[in-house]
Amino acid sequence: MHPALSVIFFTTLSGAGYGLLCWAALGALAGGAAPRALLAATLLGLVLATVGLFASFWHLGKPLRAWRAFSQWRTSWLSREGVAAVLTYVPALLFAAMLLPGLLSPSAAGDMAAPGAAGTAVALALLACALATVACTAMIYASLKPIPAWRHRLVLPGYLGFALLCGGLLMAALAAAQAAAAPSPATAKALLFLAAAMGALKLHYWRAIDAAPLPATRGDAVGLPGRAVSVFERPHTEANYITREMAFAVARAHAQRLRGLALLLFAVLPIACVLAIGRVPGVSPAAWLWLAAVASLAGAFVERWLFFAQARHVVALYY
Repeated sequence: MHPALSVIFFTTLSGAGYGLLCWAALGALAGGAAPRALLAATLLGLVLATVGLFASFWHLGKPLRAWRAFSQWRTSWLSREGVAAVLTYVPALLFAAMLLPGLLSPSAAGDMAAPGAAGTAVALALLACALATVACTAMIYASLKPIPAWRHRLVLPGYLGFALLCGGLLMAALAAAQAAAAPSPATAKALLFLAAAMGALKLHYWRAIDAAPLPATRGDAVGLPGRAVSVFERPHTEANYITREMAFAVARAHAQRLRGLALLLFAVLPIACVLAIGRVPGVSPAAWLWLAAVASLAGAFVERWLFFAQARHVVALYY
């Protein structure tokens, strides 16, 4: 598939934004988090999600008709994603409003106690809506039968994992900047686990799509199963939408280098940065975490480019 930058920006930025909203909600539910950090995480999450959603409009032929996508939520994962994305703004804004009294109080710099019943309901709703939106985004691709690489069982966990990894590093960086202290051991372990798990997941996914051929052959396509069919002449005399969007090819050598770069950025560097906290004089925990967060976003961008570039549509059999 042709890797459209608008869709790559959309899935990367919105995923990080919704992941950040998840961590903000979890921080409020657990208690002990600084209201300033939670509010900053919520606002930054909304900004990233909004920018990502607007980026998706660049890929539409007629962006003014995008509202029609909301009407097909019974059958379309794209429509469900749009509905879930809009619904997420309701608990997110309520969550931000809930944090304002704590921000303006004299103890704003201190830790926030566990929320009451209403606060817990809002945080749970925010967590559920944010996760549902990311899941719907993943299912847009995982539901497409003509693209075997996207039908893989690791596509959905991969989208959720990248959202939680990028969002978690951003949340830890905001909290460390506000508190001027290192993250708790539990937070550091969670970040290390997420980075390592995503590295292992993508390695397994890449090996799987390399080993899996297309489920059909040219012989199957023309009604001659089991027979080798060669192309006599090109189906079209010039490039068209199908050849531009569905038959994109990336050299294997380039793909391997980009895989290594992505793995370095979203897994190796974040792990190294988290482990380096407190071990290098003169470098604050927040600086290490911001570096890890930026690296994870860059790695997710490269990984998402490969996700689209290496997906082979069965229509490529004709070309």
